[in-house]
Amino acid sequence: MSETTVTVESSSTGGSCCGSCGTGTGEAPATAAAERAVFQVKGMTCGHCVSSVTAELEKVAGVTEVAVDLATGQVTVDSTAPLADTDVAAAIDEAGYALIGRIGA
Repeated sequence: MSETTVTVESSSTGGSCCGSCGTGTGEAPATAAAERAVFQVKGMTCGHCVSSVTAELEKVAGVTEVAVDLATGQVTVDSTAPLADTDVAAAIDEAGYALIGRIGA
């Protein structure tokens, strides 16, 4: 039986490594999200509901990421600037669900 030795070199100047193998620079990628808001949404019961709400919220100007917790009905929205509750409500209404309100201040 023969042994194979693999040597991985990492450059401290960056390079093209994505870092997923642990050889990157260790720096977190920059994110465009400056704001995070959590909303309570009523009526979501399945994956299709999640997809619909996500798709409509992603159309709102400035939204960078949407995460839906189906079990709790909570929707977390990251955006580049604060979102108006009226814009969020309109998007959720367009998806066919009801915005209960913003969670937290």
